[in-house]
Amino acid sequence: MSEVVNGMAEAKAAKRRSPLADFFIRLVREKRLGTVGGIIVLIMLLTGIFADLTWLGLPDIGLAPYGYNEHNLKDRMEAPSAKHLLGTDSLGRDLFSRVIYGARISMIVGICASAINVFFSSIIGVTSGYLGGRVDMVVQRFVDAALSFPMLIIVITLMGIIGTGIFQTVIVLGIWGGIGWIRVARAAVISIRENVYVEAAKSIGCTTGQMLRRHILPNIAPLLIIMFSISMSGNILGEASLSFLGFGIPPPFPSWGGMLSESGRKYMLQAPWMAIWPGLALSIVVYGINMFGDAVRDLLDPRLRGGIGRYSGAKRKRPKRLSG
Repeated sequence: MSEVVNGMAEAKAAKRRSPLADFFIRLVREKRLGTVGGIIVLIMLLTGIFADLTWLGLPDIGLAPYGYNEHNLKDRMEAPSAKHLLGTDSLGRDLFSRVIYGARISMIVGICASAINVFFSSIIGVTSGYLGGRVDMVVQRFVDAALSFPMLIIVITLMGIIGTGIFQTVIVLGIWGGIGWIRVARAAVISIRENVYVEAAKSIGCTTGQMLRRHILPNIAPLLIIMFSISMSGNILGEASLSFLGFGIPPPFPSWGGMLSESGRKYMLQAPWMAIWPGLALSIVVYGINMFGDAVRDLLDPRLRGGIGRYSGAKRKRPKRLSG
């Protein structure tokens, strides 16, 4: 009996809390690896923001002790020391500062490209799934044709046409990377379209715009959040791959993939720290985003055990039978 009372008390407390607070409480309680991943993502965001504060009009201060292109040939290929915590590269640039500035580039590409992924895929997927018929058939055949080509080859070709840079990288990864999510959004809309309340809304004269705005989009909002969180790691890896091949962020901007390609690969044996630190930073960030994305999916997807609808993540236990 006491267990039932405790469950009801937890349910009332969950109703008083905001959905965002309830989400973070459940994240900490139920998803330990997801919490660690969220902390890693938060550290990456703060590192990118506070690498320097000149973009806010403040003095040249920040987490990075040196500029990302500040070099001194006397200190080239210096091992990690008190002066340079992670050592220097072949031009005498401080690797610790460049790794910090690389977090800013990864943050910008990851967030902006993922936002374009979600916007592009939701617009096309929702329209295709809701209208159905010939529109859906034509859209899905274009999606099939696009997915039949290796993504990296197409992205490299597009980057070769429009040129290199952070803006071009965000646009290409955002649009082309969103094609794979069109089917996910379409499938969710098709399942919602068959519900009774949608038919009822149609019967009282709701227009297509009202239907999408009031009934379809709010119901796929958790899915869009999941798509955004999962897309971030793929976009960061995509930018690193393009920069490694010379089609992404051009030097001297400190992309982690570019740092691996420039001097990290050339001087890997003489100065292994030049490849270790950017590669380690990339691995940790992608691991953290993947763990956080999996936790977000488990907590927000109502089709999974423990998704939305369960009281504050508390396990519901059967009351014990009274003996006798």
